[in-house]
Amino acid sequence: MRKELELYLHIPFCVRKCAYCDFLSAPADEETMRRYVDALICEIESQSIFAQQYIVTTIFMGGGTPSILAAEETARIFRALHQIFTFAEKPEITIEVNPGTVSAEKLRQWKASGINRLSIGLQSADDRELEFLGRIHTFEEFADTFHMARSCGFENINVDLISAIPGQDIESWERTLKKTAEAKPEHISAYSLILEEGTPFYTWYINGERPQEKQDMPALPGEDADREMYKRTERILKVYGYERYEISNYAKKGYACRHNLGYWERKEYLGLGLGAASLIGERRFSNTSSLDEYLQIFETGQPSASARVGTEILSIEEQMEEFMFLGLRKMKGISYAEFFDRFGREVYSVYGEPIRKLKKEGLLKEQGGFLSLTDFGIDISNYVFEKFIFDR
Repeated sequence: MRKELELYLHIPFCVRKCAYCDFLSAPADEETMRRYVDALICEIESQSIFAQQYIVTTIFMGGGTPSILAAEETARIFRALHQIFTFAEKPEITIEVNPGTVSAEKLRQWKASGINRLSIGLQSADDRELEFLGRIHTFEEFADTFHMARSCGFENINVDLISAIPGQDIESWERTLKKTAEAKPEHISAYSLILEEGTPFYTWYINGERPQEKQDMPALPGEDADREMYKRTERILKVYGYERYEISNYAKKGYACRHNLGYWERKEYLGLGLGAASLIGERRFSNTSSLDEYLQIFETGQPSASARVGTEILSIEEQMEEFMFLGLRKMKGISYAEFFDRFGREVYSVYGEPIRKLKKEGLLKEQGGFLSLTDFGIDISNYVFEKFIFDR
């Protein structure tokens, strides 16, 4: 009997790099993108060993901006996937979309290729805030993209949002939440801005080094405002019928993202494309993040393993750590029974001391065989997660 497998496909191209983005992505010309699709298809075709052992339950095409690809290029990728892999009866297949890179032709082609879920990167409903972020679109362009997707038959749409961005206040964030919810997407992801090293935002706001044309950039919201935005997110979205099922993710009933739940539940996944990461059994491995190297490997017919930059064999302790700090991101938390089934040990025999301590501090709660974060625990979740990492 075949095991279940999730696929992640990385498309490392975008129209323009956003000022906050540290993802493996960059603008590229059409010839580079065509060569990359050829290489990605070669990698897909070399996965017969996984195709024989697994059935694909979810696919997530991320980036970068996958919607930047021509419709036929995306169709080529999915033809290759269908030729190599066996799909579950009702797989969840997502593509990340940027407003301003979508057409009715692309939407129809995606639908024909089996894509049934869109993840649209809005980030803010305020055009000035979008400009500060370096986005290429306006809120009106997002609305046009959203309505076009509905008219083409997409019934499962996520919208990505970012809070605590330059110049934003609590009232502006509330307007973004309400305008987004009023569009009635099935899913909303709402993350707080993180200043990642190596990005322009990090240089401007952490290092204090700004070019002359950026001297008038507004300040970032303070820590108190950031936390208040975070707290209001759940309250506002609940009014519109969204249930929080993970620290930063909200969904209408039945529309939680199956692919991302797989990550938090440590299901096996295979990453294909530049820099893509995988978890197979107790092994974690990733592809090279060098575009030139990736293209050369598959253009010269080398085995797909040549693209891997290293394999990490996770110890039982490391697997248990991941089970805890990934699983606790879910509002449902982690199952004591599932922990025992996977590791043959009771949770308390491994983590009794930190669990008792965190419960006493009001950060964890137990109910119905599950251990989960309290509201206070969500506020300082990183502190909680650290308690489940062994000292090595």
